[in-house]
Amino acid sequence: MGYEVEKTDAQWREELSAEEFHVLRQAGTERPFVGEYTDTKTEGVYSCRACGAELFRSETKFDSHCGWPSFYAPLAEDRVEYIQDKSFGQVRTEVRCATCGSHLGHVFEGEGYGTPTDLRYCINSVSMKLEPVSETAEG
Repeated sequence: MGYEVEKTDAQWREELSAEEFHVLRQAGTERPFVGEYTDTKTEGVYSCRACGAELFRSETKFDSHCGWPSFYAPLAEDRVEYIQDKSFGQVRTEVRCATCGSHLGHVFEGEGYGTPTDLRYCINSVSMKLEPVSETAEG
């Protein structure tokens, strides 16, 4: 598809764990309520675990109680891409990393959360890596 970061499946398999490969490269989903970042309140930037592209900021993370980390907006619209997903007999909007094409999760609209965008980016923890704000950067 012409991503900035392109690798073969063999290369991705060498770099990612089996679970990471399944979610990021095969559009899998981790089990709810078990992800590393589901309940995290740490300030920082969430990056794509596959390529390191910055995707979301902790300021846009909110408690949706859905079992996965939820954000109301990406860092910038050019950081993610949207793909219509017709799997499981429904139409959803898949969210992928715009830099490498890795599956992140899905975005849902109109669920009534009190967020500025009325969107819920439901993202797999295994798709991301949190870079906490360092103590020196705060001071």
